[in-house]
Amino acid sequence: MTVKTTARKQYSQIVDRMAERLATAATPPEGWLTVLRKALGMSGSDVAARAGVSRNAVYQAERNERDGAITINQMQKLAQAMGGRFVYAIIPEEGNADSLIRAQARRKAEARVQRASAHMALEKQSLTSAQTAQRVDDLTDEMLRDAPSDFWKSND
Repeated sequence: MTVKTTARKQYSQIVDRMAERLATAATPPEGWLTVLRKALGMSGSDVAARAGVSRNAVYQAERNERDGAITINQMQKLAQAMGGRFVYAIIPEEGNADSLIRAQARRKAEARVQRASAHMALEKQSLTSAQTAQRVDDLTDEMLRDAPSDFWKSND
C-alpha cells in the first residue's frame, strides 16, 4: 500500500466517522442561530450585547443563515456569544467516501468499455454481455487500485 493510498484511507475514515454521526442531522428551517438563541431564551439584544454587534446585525445574520449567505466567521462569533461552538462538515450524500470512489470508478470503467465496444462492434468483434460486465468489473477494480489522473473528470 502506498503512502498516498494510506493517507486517502485515513481521510476516508475521518469523513466516514462524521457521516455516521451526522447521518440524520438536518439544519432546522429557522437556522441554528435562531434555534439556539430561542432554546436559551435569549433575545436578539442579549446576543448582540455579548457579541459586540447591533441587534439588527444579529437578526440579519439569522436571515443570512436561512438564505445560505452567512460567513463561517459570523456563525462562529454568534455561536460563541451564546456559549456555543459552531461546527461544520462535508459528508457524502449517501454511503461513505469509499462508495463515492467506487461509483466514480465504475462510471469511468463503463464509459471506457462502452467506447471500446463501439469500436469493436464496427469491426464485428463485439463482446458478449457477460464479457462486457466482466471487463467493467475488472477495469473498476484496476481504477480503484491505481486511479488515473483524469479519475474525477467527467466521462465526456
